[in-house]
Amino acid sequence: MSDRLRPHHVAVIASDYPRSKHFYTEVLGMSVIAETYREARQSWKLDLAMEGGVQIELFTFPNAPARPTRPEAQGLRHLAFAVDDLDAWCARLQEHGVEVEPVRVDEFTNARFTFFQDPDGLPLELYESS
Repeated sequence: MSDRLRPHHVAVIASDYPRSKHFYTEVLGMSVIAETYREARQSWKLDLAMEGGVQIELFTFPNAPARPTRPEAQGLRHLAFAVDDLDAWCARLQEHGVEVEPVRVDEFTNARFTFFQDPDGLPLELYESS
């Protein structure tokens, strides 16, 4: 098969739409593709663009259950973002009041990485790719 799988989007459910919209657009710098309020579901859907064409779909739903544990709950463990300058991104996050774990080195690739959380505690990773 010549049509290989490639990432298109990741869906995230947020508890506080304005707070999470601010985090993903202002702190992480993602661009808004579309923003829709779905009256029938009492739900917001925000489509966000990232480098390389991958998108984040940010949803809200009334009374959505919290994530059971972090990060070792079954299912998606974390979402990782490739960055060229890990130190600059750590500084940017900290300037916005986001707590960043100490930088570690991947024992297999020798790449530097760190973890932080979105406003709902979703584990996010920055992985230095250069």
